[in-house]
Amino acid sequence: MNTLKNIIRTYEIFISYYSVSYIIFYLLLAILSWVAIKRYYKSKYFLLKEILVKSNHVVGVSIVAPAFNEETTIVYNVKSLLFQEYPKFEVVIINDGSTDSTLEKLIKEFSLVKVDFFYQDKIPTQPVRGHYKSTDPIYSKLLVVDKENGKSKADASNAGINSAKYSLFLCTDVDCILRKDTISMLAKPFIENTEKVIATGAAIRISNSCEFKDGMLYQSHFPDNFFARFQELEYIRSFLFGRMAWSKINGLLLVSGGLGMFDKQTAIEAGGYWHKSLGEDMELITRMRKLMHEKKEKFLIVYIPESLCWTEVPASMTIFLRQRVRWARGLIQTLFLHKKTIFNPKYGMTGLVILPYYLFFEFAVPILEILGLIVLTLDFLFFSINYNFLFIASAFVYLFYIAITLISVFLDQLIYKHYTGIKEVLILLVMVFIEPVVFHPINVYASIKGYWHFFRQKEQSWGVMVRQGFNKNDSLQ
Repeated sequence: MNTLKNIIRTYEIFISYYSVSYIIFYLLLAILSWVAIKRYYKSKYFLLKEILVKSNHVVGVSIVAPAFNEETTIVYNVKSLLFQEYPKFEVVIINDGSTDSTLEKLIKEFSLVKVDFFYQDKIPTQPVRGHYKSTDPIYSKLLVVDKENGKSKADASNAGINSAKYSLFLCTDVDCILRKDTISMLAKPFIENTEKVIATGAAIRISNSCEFKDGMLYQSHFPDNFFARFQELEYIRSFLFGRMAWSKINGLLLVSGGLGMFDKQTAIEAGGYWHKSLGEDMELITRMRKLMHEKKEKFLIVYIPESLCWTEVPASMTIFLRQRVRWARGLIQTLFLHKKTIFNPKYGMTGLVILPYYLFFEFAVPILEILGLIVLTLDFLFFSINYNFLFIASAFVYLFYIAITLISVFLDQLIYKHYTGIKEVLILLVMVFIEPVVFHPINVYASIKGYWHFFRQKEQSWGVMVRQGFNKNDSLQ
């Protein structure tokens, strides 16, 4: 019994120091985020995006968007992607072996014909069956790649990268709605910086309950779905708060698969997306960073604190858990695959700061929380609990969590004013206070389940994301 008591007390001391370290780290991130946002808006007009839009000498960009069984919305979504205000771009749609009428609808709507195409398999993928171009000059920027199903977005994206003709590619999902100046905003850092930029990213917003017209956001609304509301808070906090801070110190390890622009040559040299990864976006950035360190070349990965993309998020417990279990497996999969990089000075900040952070403050937190519940239970059953200390410590952690979220929400509303109605803002604030006790435990459960599946080497497919579709005021013609 004394041994058990010593173990419990040791854990309590450890978790106290760990919590303090966690809070200090997040305070540093908050400061860095604020400084980075101020710097961004001061330099925003150094190179006006209007200059890029009107120039004929800009760098070309290929939008790469995989599609699998998207017959319901494929036409609308492709037309939306074609509405970008940028002089030199193409849209590459990859039909990843759809079993419905996705390809047939594309052929009919856009007057597509199969063409001879010089295809180089620089990144190995499942066989490509053909390339299609439109006979209508209006859709001259559209290229459709038809391939055999690769059972992953990564395989389809790689086929799109192989087919892309421009030096930059923007990877997105075919169901995403992009702001009309998305290419311009993401391409600017590649042009402005003297150091080599290998990737850029920007904020993604939730489209659930929003209204769209002619492929563009018409009216932003706070989601009316229970799960989507909590995810809105997550997106605000992670995109505006966390990633902006990491961008400030050139420490970004995650550029979202739903919206990220990449230097094509670097991505190909790094091997493209790994088709077995369940977190292919994070894994690719890790390999690209490692490649640049090994080549001893300076590089930047830049994050833009602007909402450039809207996507639908899971609206049911089943789909949500499936997504988060996959994310958790993707995290531990990436850390395990690149374990020799952690604490390796050869890889600079990537090995000494970024990967250790993800190991100790992202991967470890759910495990420590479960261990904390076990320790608390044992303490309650066999020993006396210091309820005053427990209450004070819990209240401190809870209020700190709330403060970080409130700061993120305040900055988001101050900068973007996405919600025009005071009612939506008030609902958002209410969700802030109940998120830690309602939504957070679900996330912890999903993370632990994802880790368990990884260690058991349980097979997991991407699954089907059941979408309700965008609320459109008007269809694209």
